[in-house]
Amino acid sequence: MTSQLVPPVEQGQRRSMPLPRPGTKRRSLRHGDRYWAYLLIVPTAIGLTVFSIWPALQTFYFSFTKWGTFGGHEWTGFDNYTQVVHDPELLRSLWNTVIFSVMTLLGIPLSIGLAALLNTKGLRWVSVYRAVYFLPVVTMPAAIALVWKLIYNGDTGILNQFLAVFGIDGPHWLSDPATAIYAVGIVSIWSSLGYNMVLFIAGMQSIPGEFYEAASIDGAGTWRQFFGITMPLLTPTTFFVTVITVINALQAFDLVYLMVGKASPAIEESQTVVYLFYAKGILQGDGGYAAAIAFALLALILLITALQFRAQKRWVHYE
Repeated sequence: MTSQLVPPVEQGQRRSMPLPRPGTKRRSLRHGDRYWAYLLIVPTAIGLTVFSIWPALQTFYFSFTKWGTFGGHEWTGFDNYTQVVHDPELLRSLWNTVIFSVMTLLGIPLSIGLAALLNTKGLRWVSVYRAVYFLPVVTMPAAIALVWKLIYNGDTGILNQFLAVFGIDGPHWLSDPATAIYAVGIVSIWSSLGYNMVLFIAGMQSIPGEFYEAASIDGAGTWRQFFGITMPLLTPTTFFVTVITVINALQAFDLVYLMVGKASPAIEESQTVVYLFYAKGILQGDGGYAAAIAFALLALILLITALQFRAQKRWVHYE
């Protein structure tokens, strides 16, 4: 059928035209692009190797050694890891890290509620509100710690003055072993609220509006739409935020270091695993044991993250 529609001359001309062979010019361009790609990757690869991969390998080697008081190290095998398992100070630090992580996770429902409020149509000054809530994310941890230390001050702090109005005698929040880790956890929730809020707003805005229109036609109210449409379709974002929050919480150091400090009587009851790593490696000079703590924490993070990815198949909806 096709040969009858095409004139014989044109068909012959098409047959006489030589077929293009795989030319060297196209192949050379591909090789050139490949070389440029390698050239652009080289600076990043060098920086990653020098500042990340090589120090990680050195740390892994040092975790099997014992450091002397005046430098130098000797191979001790798995002695540091045996000490990690039986060290009560590390177990206490791990428990403090768990408390800190759970408190930080409690900020996720707050972030979802805040995102839902700031995603409301017709809300005035919504950009200003979002900027205000996001401000702690771009603020230096030292500044955050300084402000909250003034708030938590047991004698002149705003928090205790507010409690005194109701006849409550507030404690010294950051120097009391019973309250220090919880006070730092509240600051962590406040610091991460804006970052999580932005992610949840993006997730809510990606939900098609047709779902809400159909639900409104069926008579579903605002709360029914939120729990029946928004929350199920927001589970991928919730899963991502949960994973990132847990990883960051398990590596908590700066707030504990800046707010509680090594001179506080509450530091032993509020230090996290990373702070213990700092105390052993920097303050006490036991680099080998500190390296073992670091890799034990790495194994814990990998295990928890793997469990989260395995469990997300049951509650995360991608469609």
